[in-house]
Amino acid sequence: MADRFIAPRGFALPRIAGSAGALIFDQSGRLLILKPGYKQGWTIPGGQIEADGESPWEACRREVFEECGLRVEHGRLACVDFRRSRPDRPGGVRFLFDCGVLADDALSAIRLQEAEIVEHRLVELDEALALLSGPLRRRVRKAAGAKRCLYLEEGRRVDGVR
Repeated sequence: MADRFIAPRGFALPRIAGSAGALIFDQSGRLLILKPGYKQGWTIPGGQIEADGESPWEACRREVFEECGLRVEHGRLACVDFRRSRPDRPGGVRFLFDCGVLADDALSAIRLQEAEIVEHRLVELDEALALLSGPLRRRVRKAAGAKRCLYLEEGRRVDGVR
């Protein structure tokens, strides 16, 4: 029990939301993007990290499977992006994993989560960047093809952080 933290009465631990997304490519180098039915624009597979102790990698794999029926077995952490809270949205930490290239037969088995996802596409990176929202676009642009994990804030490099 010595390793278990017990907060003093009236003390609240800080909380920050987290999400995890996946870069998934086909053998031609095209990126998988999804069109959610609950918001405008396009996104990549991914979503919120569950508060039950789920890790970012577990969340990435779960969300990819839920949204498009794909099982990703391998990934490399491509970037961590911090977003500040604003009145119109919560902030949080966004983990982006490069899950590499999936075979055509795996990608042909995509099954969209009908309640959330209405369409998917495999598109060249430039086309994907034109369809993704600002912060996600910046995150994907920086992380796609990067040789090492990047730290970003609002999808931008931070002076002094290598």
